[in-house]
Amino acid sequence: MPVTLGDLVTAPEFGLRMVWPTLDDDPGPRAMGGPESAPEGASDSSEQTALPRVLATEVAWVHSSDLPDPAPWLEPGQLLLSDGAQFAGDRSERFARDYVARLADRGLIGLGLSEGIVHDRIPDAVVEACRERGLPLVSVPRRTPFIAVIRYVADILARDRRERLEWSLDAQRAVARAASSTGGLGATIDELERRLGGWAALYDAAGRPLPFGGAPAEHADQVELLVQRTLTTPRPNRRHSLGSDEAVALERIGTSAHPLGVLAVRTTAPFDPAANDLVASVLALASIALEQRRALDLERRRLRSGALELLLSGRLDTADRVAAPLWGTAPDGPLRVAVAPHGAESAELLDALEAAAGDRGWTFFAERDGDLVMIADELGMRTVRSLLSAHAVRAGVSGRVDAATLERGLSEAAAAHTASRAAIGEYDDLVGDGLEGLLVASGAEGLARRMLAPILEADADPARTAEGASLEDTVRAWFESGCSWDRAARVLGVHRHTVRTRVARAGVLLGRDLDDPTDRAEVWLALRLLGRD
Repeated sequence: MPVTLGDLVTAPEFGLRMVWPTLDDDPGPRAMGGPESAPEGASDSSEQTALPRVLATEVAWVHSSDLPDPAPWLEPGQLLLSDGAQFAGDRSERFARDYVARLADRGLIGLGLSEGIVHDRIPDAVVEACRERGLPLVSVPRRTPFIAVIRYVADILARDRRERLEWSLDAQRAVARAASSTGGLGATIDELERRLGGWAALYDAAGRPLPFGGAPAEHADQVELLVQRTLTTPRPNRRHSLGSDEAVALERIGTSAHPLGVLAVRTTAPFDPAANDLVASVLALASIALEQRRALDLERRRLRSGALELLLSGRLDTADRVAAPLWGTAPDGPLRVAVAPHGAESAELLDALEAAAGDRGWTFFAERDGDLVMIADELGMRTVRSLLSAHAVRAGVSGRVDAATLERGLSEAAAAHTASRAAIGEYDDLVGDGLEGLLVASGAEGLARRMLAPILEADADPARTAEGASLEDTVRAWFESGCSWDRAARVLGVHRHTVRTRVARAGVLLGRDLDDPTDRAEVWLALRLLGRD
């Protein structure tokens, strides 16, 4: 542990006394640590409030000097000891104030002056100057050599550095053993938590928590938000307050252009060099592990795609030998195929499918030509539908197929996705409405209107309105009458030659031969679709 000003004052071999601040309102030299103790019932003054804080101040080093201006050779956090020769003679109160001000501005944590060498007691001007600038003032007995105080601090600092070095080496070895164990990255994070005495959590490149360590529930949402900022900010802050005296240190893994993740570590104070070295070692190990994980995920995705191609080509035995060890053997019962469009293969959805595979039913998924293809039994497809809905991904689902007819299932799923207006289109629903329903669902009304545009434009001509029934109505009535001229004429109330003439004209305008069964079927279907528009 670092040495504090309180350690020096209470060390019996030195006999140091706090002159300011003291437990007493009296600014005189009655102080803690010397032969005189503070009186009982001392008032609750600002000095009383300051004293515990002053005594807890860490001492970075101790210097001795009686130069009129030693400040240029001093550093913040140090204690200066002096015999007070610089205050001898006709030095004014102004000199004392300026001297103390320079020490305070330099960031010193205190001034120690000897009594009984140059001055019988510390000059009042120095005491008052220290009180004004808030610089702690310590009385040093004549019998106490400055070198003893310096050696005492040096020994403690050396011991502390040695202990921290031993701690660092031991922690580094423990983390290395954990990384090479079967626990891998998880064991490494666990060891980091034990060594730092707090929680640690690892997040991937998307800011999602990985199953290694973890932030406590009360801070989880706040830490995830800070992780997202760390991933997206070029120069993020490393330390963030979580309220009270608790904070989190965030370290980005990888570069800002290609982040691999973020390591979050609880902290109550900035890390010292030993703790920083340990965190840096864990970062290096995590970087390697996450890079390997990314490469492994890529290979698994390629393997999935290869297995899917084998399945679709009918090479079931080969596909089973490739995929079964990782994802299980496909069931003999009926299967369904789901297809989601390009861009649906988000990391979150892929992870969710990976976690769900084998959980309920059998599920296999892979990427093909930019689309995400999912194959599952009935129970597994229920889970797939639920995950697609949860991630707001549109998809199509085929009818029932088996392992030998997966290619057909893929076509049905693609058709269901294209034709259905539902978020998850079901091929079975489209089949229930027949071919016409499939065309309607796919938005074929627009195509029908475009095909019939010539006769619709002719019907819109004002000169046509005087001729009675429109070409569209005549052709529609003719089809509904079984292409009988006589029945259509009776329906329209015109001569059958009139019907024949109008139908012939419609054929010419449409560029179709209405005596040909194929052309006749296309025009009839277009009229049906137009009637449903």
